[in-house]
Amino acid sequence: MSVRQTTVKAEPGQKGSGVKNQRGIALLTVMLMLLILTILGIASITVTSMENRMAGFFRSTEAVVAAADSCEGLAVNIIQQTFQPPGVLPASFIAPAGPVPAANATTLYAEIYAYDLPSPAPANTPAVNYADAADTAPNFVMTNLPGFTVNGDIDLLYTHPKQAQGNGTPSTEHVFRITCVASNPATGSSSTVTSVYGCLDGDTCVKKIN
Repeated sequence: MSVRQTTVKAEPGQKGSGVKNQRGIALLTVMLMLLILTILGIASITVTSMENRMAGFFRSTEAVVAAADSCEGLAVNIIQQTFQPPGVLPASFIAPAGPVPAANATTLYAEIYAYDLPSPAPANTPAVNYADAADTAPNFVMTNLPGFTVNGDIDLLYTHPKQAQGNGTPSTEHVFRITCVASNPATGSSSTVTSVYGCLDGDTCVKKIN
């Protein structure tokens, strides 16, 4: 028995054209896959970078708010220590050892004890407060927070008698407004915290509103 072999001849100009076409399609497919993977990689890097920037922004914001809050605590401590006998602003608070600029120590003491200002008082300012502010002429400056500039201002709003609880002795409540401004020059973030505290003679200060 003989086996017949049949040979199909390609027409001129078409020899191996099927193989070449397959190779072209494979190359195009690989290039498209590389393009898609490149786009996905760039998108992933962009999203990650954005998330890192947002996380850094939130961290810097939280840090500057915490700095302003710590300034508020220092202001309360200054008030309480000044009210303690003998009724003077402790030297430990005055620069260069403390946060109160030497040129502003007398002003701060006068504001805490409600000494009247020279007439006339600044417009829209209670007569016991000087025309200073946390951002322009702070009562105290915190220098123990690296990377931050933190200024504070203490203003006495009013003083009134306070009825004692039970059989206690009546006292006087001094109501202060405390303003703290914290900023981070490196990031440009800033925070301002304003609170109102009531301080009793010979007692502690309690936050009323913020």
